[in-house]
Amino acid sequence: MSQRLILATRNTHKVRELEAVLSAAGLGLTLVGADAYPEVPDVKETGLTFAENALLKARTLARATAVPAVADDSGLCVDVLGGAPGIFSARWAGRHGDDRANLDLLLAQLSDIEDPHRTAHFACAAALALPDGTERVVEGRLPGTLRREPAGAGGFGYDPVLQPEGETRTCAELSPDEKNAISHRGQAFRALAPVVRELLG
Repeated sequence: MSQRLILATRNTHKVRELEAVLSAAGLGLTLVGADAYPEVPDVKETGLTFAENALLKARTLARATAVPAVADDSGLCVDVLGGAPGIFSARWAGRHGDDRANLDLLLAQLSDIEDPHRTAHFACAAALALPDGTERVVEGRLPGTLRREPAGAGGFGYDPVLQPEGETRTCAELSPDEKNAISHRGQAFRALAPVVRELLG
């Protein structure tokens, strides 16, 4: 039976995304989402950085289940806003996960910012925690600029307004494969794969 690895999310899209990265890296692991352990409550993200939040989630699951766990935390960091929304990206407009409200508020806050100053990046921290207390964190980022109007129907969150460096399209206009190849989460998970191999063999 292969080694089990829990992904600290109930988002099946994220589980599939990580599965694709790990299988491409040839790590014969059985990946399950947090849904496989309904008795473990969701973790409150009380950290002040993406890395702290990712570690909180991975550590809690690994301790509660005695199974290695991977978690990530990500968001949009806007230079002219001093790195905000950052860790508050999912609840920037006040209610967690209201993508449209978050997007509308951000665009309103940046309405008078000239195009050359609309630089931003998506950031992702991915953490691996083992039941014995071993922990590792890696990070990925996707730099770009913010459009004035959303474009594209793919992706989620702030994807419709971030245009990656060197691209003429927003993240929401890229295909899933194109986005995974350059995304902050894809980078972080790919960086995590050799760490998983080293620690879990």
